[in-house]
Amino acid sequence: MDGLQLRTLYKDSGELELSLAKVPVAEPGPDEVTVKVEATPINPSDISLLFGAANMAVAKFTGSGADAKIVAPVPEGLRRAMAARAGQSLPAGNEGAGTVVAAGANAKHLMGKIVAAVGGAMYSQYRVLKASDCLLMHPGVTAAEGASCFVNPLTALGMTETMRREGHTALLHTAAASNLGQMLQKICLKDGIALVNIVRSDAQAKILRDIGAHHVVDSSKPSFMEDLIAALVDTGATIGFDAIGGGPLAGQILTAMEVAAVKKAPGFSRYGSTTYKQVYIYGGLDTGPTLLNRAFGMSWGLGGWLLTPFLMKIGPAETEKLRQRVANEVKTTFASHYTRTVSLPGMLSADAVAAYNRRATGEKYLVNPSL
Repeated sequence: MDGLQLRTLYKDSGELELSLAKVPVAEPGPDEVTVKVEATPINPSDISLLFGAANMAVAKFTGSGADAKIVAPVPEGLRRAMAARAGQSLPAGNEGAGTVVAAGANAKHLMGKIVAAVGGAMYSQYRVLKASDCLLMHPGVTAAEGASCFVNPLTALGMTETMRREGHTALLHTAAASNLGQMLQKICLKDGIALVNIVRSDAQAKILRDIGAHHVVDSSKPSFMEDLIAALVDTGATIGFDAIGGGPLAGQILTAMEVAAVKKAPGFSRYGSTTYKQVYIYGGLDTGPTLLNRAFGMSWGLGGWLLTPFLMKIGPAETEKLRQRVANEVKTTFASHYTRTVSLPGMLSADAVAAYNRRATGEKYLVNPSL
């Protein structure tokens, strides 16, 4: 059996090419299953692999159906960053869900069932996966509902777990009206955790308030810093997760945390508060430099946070507990919303690329490779 698979290739010529390849589908081993992929989301991490540093504004779109192709140049100054993947035709798609259509001897219990997986290469019509890597969906859950069972839900749960493990009692999140942000807000409401949400518009603020958010701060308003400080004083949040990355926001968050801490301090210190403040950058919606104004005392940290290292740190048993919570609450706490569903060839159309490459809040795309 063969199936189509999306491939991204960076050429020595400095061009990036996206196309569909027909690949053989192997028979599953004793502990494996073959999944007919019926739903897989386009996450920011997927877009980073798909397009790399290519200038998609001048991309050329040719062909249709299985022959659809995109070719885009990588600017000269950015080619060094792409050099390590030159000449490699890479599959993409971190996660997805579908129906088990073949199963090995030790995985027959999954035959015909809907499962979700984070196996990579999910922009494929079929995937052979270890049965242990699949998350069985409860009866009545569709592939589309289970497609985003890993990256966003486990990231949101990872944020609250990191908060607890590092001794904080409340947290902050940016780009907070995203699917991930909505999940995090629902988790915090259910688990009794105070959360400060930073958004960029009234419309995004409404999305969060409609699901019960108490603290929503709009970074586009002149009163942003005053509003942020007030929310931090009220919640006591001293850890933040930033999806933006570039620009002044991380520094503004640390500064606001420091001001909030000083307001509660018993006296003056020329070195600032002794309250430790931490911001983790986990996304790159702004790829420019991260700007720090250093107005936040001497007790602070800025670092990176990724899901996979976090799961490795907590180990398989704790990870499985988080996975089962996601499976149990996939229709409620961890429900995802999509703007549009496209096929694999539709993913390579000019209008679809222009839409999902904006990475705009509320414009998440779902791919159905079986279409």
